[in-house]
Amino acid sequence: MAAARVQLLLSGRPESASFARSVCGLLRARPGLGPWPIHCSLKRGRLVLSSRPFPGASARLPLQRPPFCPFAVLDQQPRDPVAKLPTNRGVDLGVAVILQSSDQTVLLTRRTRTLSVSPNLWVPPGGQVEPEEELLDGGLRELWEETGLHLPQGQFSWVPLGLWESAYPPRLSWGLPKYHHIVLYLLVISQESQQQLQARIQPNPSEVSALMWLTSDVAAAVAATEDGTETSRLLPEDLPPSVLAVEVEEDGSAWPLVLPMSTLLRMIPPTAEDEERVSTGTKFALGLWLHHLGRTPPPRESGAHLDPGPAKEEWNMDLLPPNRGSGKRSVKSPPSPISVTLTEHSQPLLW
Repeated sequence: MAAARVQLLLSGRPESASFARSVCGLLRARPGLGPWPIHCSLKRGRLVLSSRPFPGASARLPLQRPPFCPFAVLDQQPRDPVAKLPTNRGVDLGVAVILQSSDQTVLLTRRTRTLSVSPNLWVPPGGQVEPEEELLDGGLRELWEETGLHLPQGQFSWVPLGLWESAYPPRLSWGLPKYHHIVLYLLVISQESQQQLQARIQPNPSEVSALMWLTSDVAAAVAATEDGTETSRLLPEDLPPSVLAVEVEEDGSAWPLVLPMSTLLRMIPPTAEDEERVSTGTKFALGLWLHHLGRTPPPRESGAHLDPGPAKEEWNMDLLPPNRGSGKRSVKSPPSPISVTLTEHSQPLLW
C-alpha cells in the first residue's frame, strides 16, 4: 500500500517533501526553536503545508520538531550521511487523536514492548494515514483499532491542534532515520464522561499495554518537561507521587496500575533504550491541548492559531458526509471490555 504523502508549497506549486530534508527547516519563516505558524490544507490522504497563505488553506497551525531532530542535524552536516538516506521516499503522514472526555481528561496509551517502532512510549492513539482516507477518519480508525472506542456521530466535535515532525530513531546518535512523518494532532471532544468512555474501552493487546486518563494539572507537569532543553520548569508542589492507570495483559485482561509520577516526567535518554516515558511529540500536543482549554499561553514564538470565528466550526464532525467518521473495521476485534473501574479524580489519572 502506497504511503500517504506530505506536500509543501515552496515555489507556488505542491511538491512532495523529501525524506532526507527537515520539513520545519524548509518551511520556517524565521530562525528559532519554533513552533512555526504554518498554513495547511487538510486533504483526503495528504497534507499541503506552506509558510504563507494560499488558496485552499483551511487552518493555520503550529509546526514543531524536537531540538535534537535528526533531519535538522543532517541539514547542517556534510553530504556523506545524507547520501545513505533513501532518495525515492517522501515524508509520511500520521494522525493522532487527543480524546477529551466531557469532564476534561484526555486518554493516553502505552505502546507494547514488542512493537518495532517507539516501544513502551506513552502516546495518544494514532498511526499512519492510508491513501485516500479522510484525516479525521484515519484518526478515528486508529482510535478504534487500538482501544475499541467508536464515537457516535453527533456526540463529539473536533479541531486540529498542531503538527509535529517525527523521526525514528529520534536521535541521530541512535542511528540514521528509518521513518519520517508529519503527525497531525486532532483534538476530539466527546460528549461522554471519562467513566462512560472507559466502560466501552476494548484495548488491542498487540498494540496497547496500558492506558490512562490525564487531568489538566498532571498534563501541565508532563508538558513542562521539555526534551532536549537545557532549562527545566518548576513543577507544582502538590503533584501526586503516582497516578492510576490500567495494565493490559497479552490475553486482553486488565488490572489497575499505579504508575509513579517520575515515569511520566522522564526525558528522552541519550542512548537508545526502551525506557517507559511520554513521547516528546505527546508533550507538545498536551501543551496545545492545555492552551485550547485556556490554561496556558500560546506556543512560544509562533502566534499559531486556527482562524477565528466561523472557521473553527468547519472542523466539526457534523459537516462530514453521514457515512464518514466511523473508520474502517479491517482489524481483528479487540478483546472484551475492561472491567477495571477507575475512580474518577480519586487520584489524578495522568496528565
